[in-house]
Amino acid sequence: MGELEIKFEERTAPREKGSNSCLQAPPRPVVSVIVPTYKEVENLPFLIGRLRDLRRDNGMDLEVLIMDDDSRDGTREYIASLGEDWVRLFTRTTDRGLSRAVCDGLKRAEGDVIVVMDADLSHPPEAIPALVQALEAGHDFALGSRYVAGGSTHEGWGVFRWLNSKIATLLAKPFSNVKDPMSGFFALLRSTYERAAGGLNPVGYKIGLELMVKCRCRRVKEIPFHFCERQSGESKLSLAEQARYIKHIRRLFIHKYGTWSHLAQFLVVGGLGTVINLATLSLLLGLSVGVKESIGLAIAISMGFNFVLNRRFTFDYARSGSILKQLFGYVGACSLGALCNYIISSELMVAFPALYPQLAVLAGIAAGVGLNFIVSLFAVFKPAVNDTTSPAERSAI
Repeated sequence: MGELEIKFEERTAPREKGSNSCLQAPPRPVVSVIVPTYKEVENLPFLIGRLRDLRRDNGMDLEVLIMDDDSRDGTREYIASLGEDWVRLFTRTTDRGLSRAVCDGLKRAEGDVIVVMDADLSHPPEAIPALVQALEAGHDFALGSRYVAGGSTHEGWGVFRWLNSKIATLLAKPFSNVKDPMSGFFALLRSTYERAAGGLNPVGYKIGLELMVKCRCRRVKEIPFHFCERQSGESKLSLAEQARYIKHIRRLFIHKYGTWSHLAQFLVVGGLGTVINLATLSLLLGLSVGVKESIGLAIAISMGFNFVLNRRFTFDYARSGSILKQLFGYVGACSLGALCNYIISSELMVAFPALYPQLAVLAGIAAGVGLNFIVSLFAVFKPAVNDTTSPAERSAI
């Protein structure tokens, strides 16, 4: 197990001359708790009260950063009325959003350990010591989890929210094998945060998964907790936030897998294009259009469909290029792929007469798709000449 990289601040009194150093209490880490808020003023008194009890009962050296997205609901006045120097308010008027607020808090936090939690009391402050202890034991990341033994959710959570959480968790499987990667309750060392590769660029509301991936966290400890229903206010989760989560997952996929992620997207688009081709062909034949004409139109429509999706998603870093030039290049690449497909299939049938024609065609298709991808990546949708950023890095922006 690697050495724990916490730079503790010395909080104990100077030792008296001749005192026994073995009796001196070890220094404790300074813990920064980041709480992103938007119209949560009704919950803040309860949250800060429980954090105050935590400081007193556990002797924690704890600061709280309220990262408020300009709520104008009395949050500013309430924090000012506290007169507590360990509670700091930062009112954010630009670049607002939950993940952005957390990123801003990460930059401003002064503690050795950083904890992120919601303001709606769904995350119990009393679990913070367990998160900190997991880091002290050598873990890179401590995650409050609803889905490990001892964890649970509120009985009134509902089937829709449960299903939404499970689907989101499934989408996160390529990045982490933890049971609750969607948790917004977590802790990490400052030194872990500072090694974030490529910088943080989250979309939507799930910053924890981004930190685990970009900080290269290998040893993640899940701490069970009971996820409570919010006490006041309304949930910020919406369909728009869920759509942004899909975009976030795609960015992380590109960040972690680079060119392989482009190939995966290219294959998905190709599969959708095949469905469009077959559907168009069936429709035209049903309308009594000639077979040759139907095949030609189906190919043209599916090729156009694939071009649009590949330009918009697979190779989105190249959207600033000439669309007509890229279209002609893409058609040319597909023609080369089709020729490659034909040659490979034909040669395999000659070389291996006993081979099933379907297998020969599948091999030809694989070769054709591979050629299409290579030409598209390096010729059709290549970055600008003066852009030295890799395609994977550009797509992740």
